[in-house]
Amino acid sequence: MRIKLDRLDRYITDNSKEIEKGDLFLKTWQNAAFSEEAKKAGADIVTPAQIYENLEIDRLKIIGITGTNGKTTTAAAIYSILLDLGYKTALQGTRGFFINDAKAEEKSLTTPPILQNLYNMNRALEEGCEFFVMEVSSHAIAQKRVESIDFTLKILTNITQDHLDFHKSLENYIYTKNSFFADESLKLINKDEEKAKFNIKNAMTYGVENPATFQVMAYTMKEGLGAVIRFGSEIADFHSQITGLFNLYNLTAAIAAAKIVTNKELKEICETVENFGGVSGRMEVVCGEPLVIVDFAHTPDGMQKVFEAFPGKDIAVVFGAGGDRDRGKRPKMGAVANRYAKKIYLTSDNPRNEKPEKIIEEIYVGINDKEKVKILPDRKEAIKRAVKELKKEEILLILGKGDEEYQIVGDRKIPFDDRRVIREIFMHQDKNGF
Repeated sequence: MRIKLDRLDRYITDNSKEIEKGDLFLKTWQNAAFSEEAKKAGADIVTPAQIYENLEIDRLKIIGITGTNGKTTTAAAIYSILLDLGYKTALQGTRGFFINDAKAEEKSLTTPPILQNLYNMNRALEEGCEFFVMEVSSHAIAQKRVESIDFTLKILTNITQDHLDFHKSLENYIYTKNSFFADESLKLINKDEEKAKFNIKNAMTYGVENPATFQVMAYTMKEGLGAVIRFGSEIADFHSQITGLFNLYNLTAAIAAAKIVTNKELKEICETVENFGGVSGRMEVVCGEPLVIVDFAHTPDGMQKVFEAFPGKDIAVVFGAGGDRDRGKRPKMGAVANRYAKKIYLTSDNPRNEKPEKIIEEIYVGINDKEKVKILPDRKEAIKRAVKELKKEEILLILGKGDEEYQIVGDRKIPFDDRRVIREIFMHQDKNGF
């Protein structure tokens, strides 16, 4: 990536192969070995800290959210609340880059490389933004992609198993997540997350089960979500059309974050929550009768949270697991489905360079009641069969891909959208006679 930053009046790049004489080379933890090559090509070497200072990035109030699950929804909810409160705000994460309620960039990495972060933050400043909300992945923490960023607030949603293909062990993964909260910056921690370790200086908490700075005093999940939250002497209630206990945590974190960074009245903040309609591909209702929902859940804990949003209901589920990723979670995903679902349709997710049948076999090991399982490696056929066999009183959950619009097979991205497939099936249901 080679970009022109008007404030510096020079081009900057993090790729030594792109350098033209007079450019700046952004030296990071990942490309430091190429510094000499960059010098020889005529570049001046700069660090992220120098560029952040020169661009006056500290004028932005940066909110970083990390956690295994809930990053995207929590970040989007904070973004929505801040906009409704009248603040110019940018949002960077899994769904892309947004500035003041307009999409500026399409989807990319959850947390982009440092140069892209700098570029996006600079654009946010040029658009007059006061706040910059960003998702922070465990990969980004480990690879120091967020080094030198002066966060106004850091938020932890939860810590469960994921990305062990990269981190090698659950202990390493937990350590990486927690390392984000080891400094003395302002923090907001999920008090109900037992694996959270953090520097208590400048730390606030939110919780449902345990006493916390921001305490959920009561809640209901009838017709969406409703809850009463307390912060000090302030008590307010909020209502939302989205549902699920996990979303209670996400919304509580968002409300708490907005309170911390704006100091607006808790009641005023809570009043904006009903305007947040959720995130595409997260508990997204694609069909109401029968109820068919698409969600991004792709970890054992994420799946469990979705299942638990429908207590006492008969659930059918379609899911698989990503290839070239943490294999250890696959049987655990099967075990969770076995515990909660009446019907299980095992299929392909993003197989990448693995055989879908092999991935499915590893999920299948975790399922005790084999009779409830149907194996259909073709994802479209699996969804079609699940819809065909769905009874009116049952709920169908399509998990793993959320709002993704492609399927990764080998090194190819093949167009595929669970939601579109479902709509097409229902559209042709009568015509096809199933």
